[in-house]
Amino acid sequence: MRKGEISRAGWAALLHLLAAAVSVGAQAQSPANDSGGIRSNGSYLHSYLKEPKPETPCPPNIDAIYRADVIVTGTDMRQRPWGFAQTLRTVLVKSSGDPRLKDDPRAEQLAAQADSLVACFDYVDMMAGTPLHDEQGTYDRPHKLTVTFDPAKIDAILAQFGDKPWRGERPVVVPVLLVHGPKPPAYVLSAENPAGAEQRGAFATAAGEFGLEARIPSDSELTAWGAAADHFPSGPPPSRAGEAIVAGTLDWNEALPGWVGTWHLRWHGADHDWSISGVNYDAAFRNIVQGVMLLASGRGSPD
Repeated sequence: MRKGEISRAGWAALLHLLAAAVSVGAQAQSPANDSGGIRSNGSYLHSYLKEPKPETPCPPNIDAIYRADVIVTGTDMRQRPWGFAQTLRTVLVKSSGDPRLKDDPRAEQLAAQADSLVACFDYVDMMAGTPLHDEQGTYDRPHKLTVTFDPAKIDAILAQFGDKPWRGERPVVVPVLLVHGPKPPAYVLSAENPAGAEQRGAFATAAGEFGLEARIPSDSELTAWGAAADHFPSGPPPSRAGEAIVAGTLDWNEALPGWVGTWHLRWHGADHDWSISGVNYDAAFRNIVQGVMLLASGRGSPD
């Protein structure tokens, strides 16, 4: 090969790089405003090769009810607008205490301009400890996008909706659940039972999504309450101060297929019953938390 010529492998690498750059440029034809009001130019170097950093420093002391996160692919503009829209819906729910706002048509319209409401955002590489594969960049990796919205702007939106921020005490959700899974035996969800390990994590995630905390009862607490797989009380034990104890059953139905959940909560002296069916247990647990949120915030009832 003469001096100045490019090898076949070199041409292949160059063509691959050019194709990637063209693809990125096409994806960036409709850039959204970021939190600093600057539009990304979608360039290959800017979008893919730089370390992900927040575009604007986050103002101090913003309440967590104005913050949410979502998993996206990469840190460029492919999924950032979608991530902003998803986290905005979550923040509208967390800040108001009304889970119905997530699917409200007004929230859907606002989601298209979610970038104009952002105070700051940042990314965390979910595979930071995993080496890159051949021809793989950080643009292919899952990242947690955390978005903090401007409290004044969110409060103004809630006011337009005829609502207001939920500043009151938020109860800890305590599930007392008898679980009949796809395979026997049945069990009561507890902090120690190995059978419920994944469900414990899913419940904590569901509570956090709505700005609440969860506490799974211990085996000793369940025994004191008389809650066991072969003897399950018809109603929940009395709620302690700062807690909302929800009793119920979670049954796997192969015909649906999916889980069927029935819940009971005594809240401020009144009994409330609601249910959900044909869902995975993540959705079932969100349904419990949504019911507690409606009652605790005074926005409604799950019945």
